[in-house]
Amino acid sequence: MSFQGYKDVIKEGDNVILYLTITQVYCVKAQHKIVNKKGNLVDNVFQTPFGALKCVELIGKSYGTKISLSKGWGYVMQPNPELWTITLPHRTQIIYTPDIGMIILQLEIIPGSVVVESGTGSGSLSHALIRALKPHGHLYTFDFHEDRVNTAEEEFQ
Repeated sequence: MSFQGYKDVIKEGDNVILYLTITQVYCVKAQHKIVNKKGNLVDNVFQTPFGALKCVELIGKSYGTKISLSKGWGYVMQPNPELWTITLPHRTQIIYTPDIGMIILQLEIIPGSVVVESGTGSGSLSHALIRALKPHGHLYTFDFHEDRVNTAEEEFQ
């Protein structure tokens, strides 16, 4: 998951938020092939309640584009901490956007602040803190569970 800057066009390998309805928001990877659970390389097709989406078709489209599916449509959106919080895989219990806003406000976190977070977890709070600290601040986050640390590290890139 990359929050390094805003983009206009979806590129190969980008994570994209697929917004179908208020309760059906998904994160999909815009790439040709993926490795399935059996370890085979297959076409990247994401199944939705409104039909199948060939993820390769997202490459080259602009963020905010309305896409047609066989039984409906959706929008492709650029990830931000709020949408990421809704779609991220819950490896732990997460903090949601209203609480994150209150935490940032009450701790007076501003760009350039240095924050230490204990328990990275799924990274919901971490992503929002990183955005609040940009461009000169720094987030130090710690977690004892190695798998969660490695996964969060990949998402932060």
